[in-house]
Amino acid sequence: MSDQELHRIAVIGGGMMGRSIATRVSQAGLNVVVREVHEERAAQVKAILEESLDRGIQRWSLTASEKKAILSRIEFTAELDRIRDCELVIETIQEDFAAKKQLLSELDDLLPSHIPILVNTSTLSITELAQGLDAPRRVLGIHFLYPVTTAPVAEIVRGQVTSDEAFTAARDFVRVLGKVPIEVFESPGFVTTRVVLPLINEAVHVVMEGVASAAEVDLAIKLGYEFRTGPLEWADRVGLHKILTWMEYLFHETGESKFRPCPLLRKLVRAGHTGARVGRGFFTYDENRTRLDRLPDDTPRLG
Repeated sequence: MSDQELHRIAVIGGGMMGRSIATRVSQAGLNVVVREVHEERAAQVKAILEESLDRGIQRWSLTASEKKAILSRIEFTAELDRIRDCELVIETIQEDFAAKKQLLSELDDLLPSHIPILVNTSTLSITELAQGLDAPRRVLGIHFLYPVTTAPVAEIVRGQVTSDEAFTAARDFVRVLGKVPIEVFESPGFVTTRVVLPLINEAVHVVMEGVASAAEVDLAIKLGYEFRTGPLEWADRVGLHKILTWMEYLFHETGESKFRPCPLLRKLVRAGHTGARVGRGFFTYDENRTRLDRLPDDTPRLG
């Protein structure tokens, strides 16, 4: 599949990641179909995306004409049949094995066997998800770092039976989005998640042990190693419940103690303090998810 053959992309699931992917795909000049479970939810997703783009305009990172162009290339629907003519499909529903497996079965029945299906996941086995499908060779994983609109890389994950054709199509697609594709052979956590989770976990331990405050830990890592954001704020923005789920999965899969979640992380999740989306995690945030409790030397560096 060449770059010129990509015209219409499907994104199944309009959550935070799905909206971010759809935005970036539209910015690359491709048409996008965002499919949700019912029409009311599809309309809600559209409204949320419009609000997000408006915030971009307020921050001077987007113009009104760019917002209009982005939305003009995105269709929101609850009808699965609307994706039949798409050249590539990206699944972005919740990180739940059974739900993803069921959706893949539906997509396998609906789409021609040459259409690649990209499973957006941080930890799940692509091989196991594709098992039992009529066309398992067209299934592969893709791990976009958030926010998709600015993060420069994407991991492309080969399952045991993923075809070279499907991988090439995914790699070309990632390049169309202006990102660097990282080829990964299936392994729990892939590359980025596997490397970053122990860093986050150790940062949480440092806070729990009273060695330093969360703000001081993040500031030290940001300035000391030239990170754009500290590990704890990054975890807040991803969602602490998601971080906990990924850690539990990797600990179960590998048995390695470095992935055993810190008790403080569990306490925060149990209390409902799951990060920027709810206004409180390791730090506090306003309704626009702007962090409120920065140290004087902690200049915002997020794109």
